[in-house]
Amino acid sequence: MRITNFIRRLSLHEYQAQNLMRAAGISVPSGAVASSASEAESVAKTLPSPRSVVKAQILAGGRGLGTFKSGFKGGVHIASSPASAAQFAGSMLGQTLVTKQTGAAGQPVSKVYIVEEIPDIKREVYFAIMNDRASGGPVAIASAEGGTSIEEIAAERPEAIVRSVGHMDLEAARAMASKLGFSSPKIVDQAAREFLRLFTLFLDSDATLVEINPFVETKSGRVLCADAKITIDDNASFRQKDIFAARDFSQENPLEVRAAKHDLNFVALDGNIGCMVNGAGLAMATMDIIKLFGGAPANFLDVGGGASKEQVKAALELITADPKVSAILINIFGGIMRCDTIAHGIVDAAKEVDLSRVPLVVRLMGTNVEAGKKILKDSGLKLVACDDLEDAAKAVVDLSRKN
Repeated sequence: MRITNFIRRLSLHEYQAQNLMRAAGISVPSGAVASSASEAESVAKTLPSPRSVVKAQILAGGRGLGTFKSGFKGGVHIASSPASAAQFAGSMLGQTLVTKQTGAAGQPVSKVYIVEEIPDIKREVYFAIMNDRASGGPVAIASAEGGTSIEEIAAERPEAIVRSVGHMDLEAARAMASKLGFSSPKIVDQAAREFLRLFTLFLDSDATLVEINPFVETKSGRVLCADAKITIDDNASFRQKDIFAARDFSQENPLEVRAAKHDLNFVALDGNIGCMVNGAGLAMATMDIIKLFGGAPANFLDVGGGASKEQVKAALELITADPKVSAILINIFGGIMRCDTIAHGIVDAAKEVDLSRVPLVVRLMGTNVEAGKKILKDSGLKLVACDDLEDAAKAVVDLSRKN
């Protein structure tokens, strides 16, 4: 079962992140995005050198070591000429790239980012800014060992991690840059000013993460952000309309996209038992008990405490849209959410959604539970009603195996 903490945030492609950084005066490599091989060649011709780096744009890490389903290896390649850039782009565009972060399904590549090669890199460092729950504010994290996994560095050599907690000013940025061992006071000052601009961007864009890996110093005496990862808090969508307008829905599970439009907390999973529950804690417990009795949840779906009939209907449409689903468990504890509202939503959904395809197990408890049960009983729907969660879980697992 695959599930993460349900935090809504907008992930940006690398080219989108670096466009934001350019606008903020932050040093990044020259480059532009391309949607075709010919466009990639045209972009490469505008760069300072004939050599360029062609990067597949997906919302996942590990691109360089990834493999396309076509068999082509690597989502990041160094091109020796504009014509070579076009060839690499042609091998990537329209294909699906599988990396250690995408899962077996991979992600489609519809754009490539063509950037200048930086041939004179002297050293690489890691730099990131994120929100820190412990301190209640932003924290900047850096390491002199850039270009590698920061998780491994933190686990194996925690002393290699440099931190700056809270608001960053130029003095704090210089102190951090000094600890990273740049080659001269001039480079320390350049790096500090870049760190400060990145911190300002983090605040101004309502980011939850700004990560640069690697942040490089060149032999010619400049510093720049050679790569970028930025995520934005979804709660700030009303303030960051231009950023959210560029959201790439092709990189997201289509069912999760539909769920977000109805303000439903939905995460697609790999099993075959659809779940509709109110409350994240109860949803997790429901999935756990399904696993306990040998089943596999097809989704995490929390309709929340105040869902309307329309949201309940939308939730059932989401569940039944997944062809893997062979049984559905609805588990509602009526506190703020009333059981009769859920029942009305189920009945309304049955008028437009074919609920006869999969067996339905319903457990209602709490506010207006008797009214809810009566609505379902009078509806004529074929379903299994249970008062006990253990009985409901056993029933839905058994029905999923038979269907």
